[in-house]
Amino acid sequence: MRLDVGPLPGDALAASAHFHAEILPRVREALSGGAVLTLVFAPAGHEHRGWRAELVASLARAHAPARINALASADEAAIAATLAYLADAPGLTGQYLALDGAGAGPVV
Repeated sequence: MRLDVGPLPGDALAASAHFHAEILPRVREALSGGAVLTLVFAPAGHEHRGWRAELVASLARAHAPARINALASADEAAIAATLAYLADAPGLTGQYLALDGAGAGPVV
């Protein structure tokens, strides 16, 4: 299940507070039902990485064996490709992935 998060305030502390007050209850409800959930955040500055990464890691630990991961991107093609990858990676949970959409190209 994909859950688009946003818009959030630009300030990291305000964004975290908004998420915890407004969105977290829905996330916990979905995870308590055993959902496989991917949060999709809009790109944000580096100051948002810490709270986002810790949020998804903490939720994964608290709600195992339910799975949760998070992405940060505005590139729908990159999001779709990552969602497909996550669907085929049943052991992957608790990860925060910032996508740039440019890709590294094929591995040689």
